[in-house]
Amino acid sequence: MTAKLRVGLCGIGLDAYWPQFAGLREQLEGYLAQVEKRLEGFGATIESFGLVDTPERSREAGHACRRADIDVLFLYVTTYALSRTVLPLVQRAGVPVIVLNLQPGATMDYEAFNRLPDRTAMTGAWLAWCSACPVPEIANVLRRARIPFHQVTGALTDEASWKEIEEWVRAAQVKAALAENRLGLLGHYYGGMLDVATDITQVSITFGSHIEMLEVDELSALRSECMEEEIAQRVRLFEEHFDVQAECARSELERAARTSVALDRLVEKHDLQSLAYYYKGTGVAANEDTMSSIILGTSLLTARHVPVAGEYEVKNAIAMKIMDCLGAGGSFTEYYVLDLADDIVLMGHDGPGHIAIAEGKTRVRPLEVYHGKVGQGLSVEMSVRYGPVTLLSVVDDPEHGFRLLAAEGVSESGPTLAIGNTNSRYRFPIGARRFVERWNEQGPAHHCAVGVGHIASALDKLARLLEIPFVQVC
Repeated sequence: MTAKLRVGLCGIGLDAYWPQFAGLREQLEGYLAQVEKRLEGFGATIESFGLVDTPERSREAGHACRRADIDVLFLYVTTYALSRTVLPLVQRAGVPVIVLNLQPGATMDYEAFNRLPDRTAMTGAWLAWCSACPVPEIANVLRRARIPFHQVTGALTDEASWKEIEEWVRAAQVKAALAENRLGLLGHYYGGMLDVATDITQVSITFGSHIEMLEVDELSALRSECMEEEIAQRVRLFEEHFDVQAECARSELERAARTSVALDRLVEKHDLQSLAYYYKGTGVAANEDTMSSIILGTSLLTARHVPVAGEYEVKNAIAMKIMDCLGAGGSFTEYYVLDLADDIVLMGHDGPGHIAIAEGKTRVRPLEVYHGKVGQGLSVEMSVRYGPVTLLSVVDDPEHGFRLLAAEGVSESGPTLAIGNTNSRYRFPIGARRFVERWNEQGPAHHCAVGVGHIASALDKLARLLEIPFVQVC
């Protein structure tokens, strides 16, 4: 994440109640303080605008939201509130809205309630629990105003509700990070991959990301400036982070180290948070040397939260960034082969791998040929950590620009292809055949990102905040 998320928090109520029911406002403000404390625990900066109970306060709070430059607004419904108290606030805030319909507990104590001394005391006690009452009214007005909103329904004491709220915070953090993301594009598309071709203007429209167009010549020039001691230090770093196989020539390690140092300088110079690349370099020896020695350096960058996608796969660089921001990693992958006997899908890719989510240490092997590409050199071989995984694809959508496509499965041990590429065995709850068919039905590009853990629920919330469709095949 490049900046801390700024969360706006407002409680809503009705000023007519305060003189009628002694202590009600103070009770509700206490609940609001509980919400603020829990939200702070999710790592965001909280801008609390207090209890909003009149149209005038609503307008003031809305302007305060804009001055605070909040990224998302949590609207905590403490009791019944008029929709005229909500609309000015939300209109002026101009950010995604999460309605928190959280009553004080799972159930009222009916016997204690009915022992209260009079009907006024009973009504005051009930009003402290009636968060659900105005939510249809609020929803009606926001829908008619074409203002998107999202809901969490439960109780202040309900940990399932707080888990859902935390997911909304994480999704908002990712949305904010994507808006700050500087995506470098180095080289050009792999010729003929029509599915990979991407409208980069739509990338900025949907995700807010900045696109920085880069020249391979610049990387080659930076590479020529590397000092011998820097190269030697980077070789030692390779030996620390990778399982370098004995057949890897020292000259190839030094060639990759030079490119890795140059990549770091390129990333720093242009303040990149993600990168997609492909370039043949044919006819220019320096460029061919650069691009055929890039895999170890791009793997290190990916593990350092600068995800790198090969084959100029812009959409997958975004998918990898999303996975990285959610703490899941995000490694570049595609179908390899189906093991129908074991009901497994083998997936992987040449080029960079996410070494931070590897099962064990990532191996470095020499390849005499990069299949379908120019040159030869070192490559990485790894499997994604065994356990729950999520696949994510950013898919072109004719109506909404893009949509998010996800699937949850499991990375399992077993035989893979020792070809010097990333390679994993994935099992899906709907079976290999059905997974492949359902995934393909959505029309994704043939690449996707894989990360550790089951995070489809958070991805769904991110899509809602981005106002694009979300599809989960399993």
